[in-house]
Formats: sequence, structure tokens, C-alpha cells
Amino acid sequence: MTALTLSTAAAPGLRADAIVIGVAKGAKGPVVAPGAEAVDKAYDGKLAGVLETLGASGAEGEVTKLPAPAGFKAPLVVAVGLGAEPDKDADYDGEALRKAAGAAARSLAGSKKAAFALPLADAADIGAIAEGALLGAYSFDVYKESKGTGGNAKAKNGKAPLAEVALLGGKPRDKEHKAAIERASAVCEELNRARDLINMPPNDLNPASFAAEAQQAAKEHGIKVQVLDEKALTKGGYGGILGVGGGSTSAPRLVKLSYTHSKASKHLAFVGKGITYDSGGISLKPAGHNETMKCDMSGAAAVFAAVVAAARLGLEVNVTGWLALAENMPSGSAVRPGDVLRMYSGKTVEVLNTDAEGRLVLADALWAASQEKPDAIVDVATLTGAMVLALGNRTFGVMANDDAFRSAVVEAAEEVGEPSWPMPLPEHLRKGMDSPTADIANMGERMGGGLVAGLFLREFVGEGITWAHLDIAGPAFNEGGPFGYTPKGGTGSAVRTLVRLAELTASGDLG
Repeated sequence: MTALTLSTAAAPGLRADAIVIGVAKGAKGPVVAPGAEAVDKAYDGKLAGVLETLGASGAEGEVTKLPAPAGFKAPLVVAVGLGAEPDKDADYDGEALRKAAGAAARSLAGSKKAAFALPLADAADIGAIAEGALLGAYSFDVYKESKGTGGNAKAKNGKAPLAEVALLGGKPRDKEHKAAIERASAVCEELNRARDLINMPPNDLNPASFAAEAQQAAKEHGIKVQVLDEKALTKGGYGGILGVGGGSTSAPRLVKLSYTHSKASKHLAFVGKGITYDSGGISLKPAGHNETMKCDMSGAAAVFAAVVAAARLGLEVNVTGWLALAENMPSGSAVRPGDVLRMYSGKTVEVLNTDAEGRLVLADALWAASQEKPDAIVDVATLTGAMVLALGNRTFGVMANDDAFRSAVVEAAEEVGEPSWPMPLPEHLRKGMDSPTADIANMGERMGGGLVAGLFLREFVGEGITWAHLDIAGPAFNEGGPFGYTPKGGTGSAVRTLVRLAELTASGDLG
């Protein structure tokens, strides 16, 4: 991963491949942002005019490159848009800095070192810029034959990711500044691990290999791990996970990751949907809907990454992650529409559509998590196309059995820069899942399908346990071009929200 350093050096004398500065969208044209004073001075105070001549406006994510002025040891200046200039005496928004740093880092693929001279008001800004740079520099090239220098995989354009970022204005001996980049490094390294898993082709990532990856990471970071294979799942009565995974030659797994802290007084449980490939099963998906279904394990990847990040940060909270892993395939042993499954909770479910499989594996994992009586459970899943229709490709929906907790989750997501929206659980939609054969059906009314799925999951949360459901079907996988610090492909959606929830719980600020 891209290396991070803090530097008090002046921009002109720093040896680097590029100096990155910020430019905002002002009322009368582009405005050079704080942090770039030395660069602007070298242009005789006319840098904004030069940038405007080159077509720059300061719009969010806009990147403009120009030769560095005489006397600079770096040959290139990269001006990145920050969006609208903040009001007088106001600081730049952390998410604007994060996006700008990401766009700049991506544009500098192939460079060894870049100095980022973006606005810094406090340690939080250092953390935001560090996160943006680390996430923006991400590239998934494991399966590409050509390699970059030093064995680093080349990016799509044939260049290795930016190797090092020096944050100008950061103080190497300041405890808060150091803590900010250490946190950013831990969170982003695990988030990028989640991206790698999401991008991995399903012929290499199946329930068993995903479980092995979790076991290896757990060993490295002092996390207890338990893996239930098909025999253990059968013995335990995990009918939902077994039913979904029954059609595949790759048997399902339920992975439990337990991070504990000796001073913890609270316990969070995170539950992730881990369908390593979703064909739809017997209810086969139509042509054109299968190609990205390797991403249907994004929820489990997010939970995995968040638990490991919590351990690396040493948060004073106990965090248990449950990865419900299965491959949904059609075969003679696959679950059929009309079948009835007996779930781990003892409830029976009539399967009306085998492509509504995520809620079945989550139901077993939610009940397993409930048996430990955590203070709260948060599940994460690429669950419904209905949520994408409702909120688009960049926003995930949040449902909960407690309005205050739902608000807290949305606020945490907003704080870290992950767009989310509170969604209801209308009681009238529950009746649509009544079954004449079983306790409940896995399908209900078509309209409001994302909410119906949330109501189904609620049935498998233990009584009295606070719970939230994150439907990340939209933002989990980016099929369009990269933007800000978000790459094409797996995004790692919800990782930062889960980590933030763990931090807030550890500090006592989450109820």
C-alpha cells in the first residue's frame, strides 16, 4: 500500500515527483486553497489565473497538471478541485479533502513520491487526506501478467500505484498527527483488503478460501476465529446457510471472528452476507445480471475488514464478526422454489424465490449472533435491487428496530463520508410474507422490496437486542468510472461506518 509520511518541509525544496495543491470554486473563478501559499508565491501570486487559463474551475475531482515553477525540486504541480470555496472563516470539509486527495493520488499512478500541500486545519484533516490518498491509489492487478518496477503490479494504464505520499504541514512529532495517519493506514489497508476480496473472481474465492483468508488475518492480529464447515452447520441446524449453499460443489461456511479488549464494557456484533457468487439458483438471474455477482459477498468483506481494523486500532470494545458464506448455484441438489427450510432459530421458511438467498444466510447468522446477547447487531449486505432503485448507486439504506440507533448509524456514516439514508420498516408489509405452509416466506410484496427484506431479517434478531440493517447493494460495486477515492469495481462500502460505530461505542458515545 502507498506509504504515508508527515513533513514540515517547504514545498519548493522537497524532492518529489509532484506537488499536489488544492483549488476551490470561487464566486469569480478558481481560488488557490490554503497550503499552497509557497507554490502561489512562485507564480507571482497569479496561480489562480494560470489555472483558469488551463481550464480549471475548482470543481470537485477536477485535476489540472502544470510544470512546477523555477527553483522547485519537484517538476510538476497537480491542482485538484475541492468544490465550492467554504464561507469566510470556515474550514474545508473533510470529505472534500478526502475526495480531492483520492483523485490526485489516482492521477499520479507511476510516480514514486508526491507531496500533498492541501488545506490542514487539524489532525482530522490529516486523517481525511491520508484516507483519500490511500484509497485513491488503490489498484487491483493480481491477475495481470505485466508487473511494475520492484514487483509492484501495474495499474490499468500500465503504471504502478503512487508509492509514497508526504503530507506537508503535518508534524511528525505531534501525537495527534501521528495517530491520524496510523488510524488511516490501519483502516484503509483493511478496506483495500475488502476491495481485493470483492474483486477476486469466484473461481478463486469460494466459501472455503474466504474462510481461510479470515483465519490467516485472525492469526496475524490476535483475533479468535471459529469456522463451521458443512458438517458442523448440519449438526447445528443452520438450514438457511445449508439451503442456499446446497446447489454448489463449494460447501458453505459460517465464520465467527472475535476481537476482545480487556477494558471493554460493550459488545458489538457485525453480520455480513457472503455469497461468493450468486447465480440466482433455480430462480436463475437473466442474462446481463450475472457478470458482477462475484460482489455479492461485499457485506462479509466489510465485516471482516472492520473487525480486523478494530483489532489493529486496539479499540476498547468487543467486536464479533459473523461471515455467512455460501455460493448460490443451480443443480440437482439446489434448494427449489416451494421448499421449506428449518432455520437455526427453529423457524421455518418457505422459499418462494431462490434469488432471495441473502436474507436466508443472514437469518441464521443473525440468530447465532443474538445468542451472545450483544449490545447491538449491525448486518451488512448487498441485499436487494429494490434499494438500488430507491437510492441509486452511491447511497446505502439503513433500517433498524430502534429509531435512535438508526439515526446514530446514519450520522456515523455521514461523519466518515459514506452516503446513507434512513429507511422505514412499515408493519403493513410484513403480512405479505405470511405463508400457508411455513412460519414465514422469503418473499413478500414486490413494491418496497428492500423494506420487505429488512422486515424478514428482523424476525431473526433476538428479543430486546438493538439491530440495524445496511443494504449496500448500490455502492458496494462501482461499474462506472472511478471518482474521488472510489475505484472501479469493489469499493469496500460500509467498512468505515462499521469502524466508526466501534470507535463511538468504545468511547461511550453510542448509547
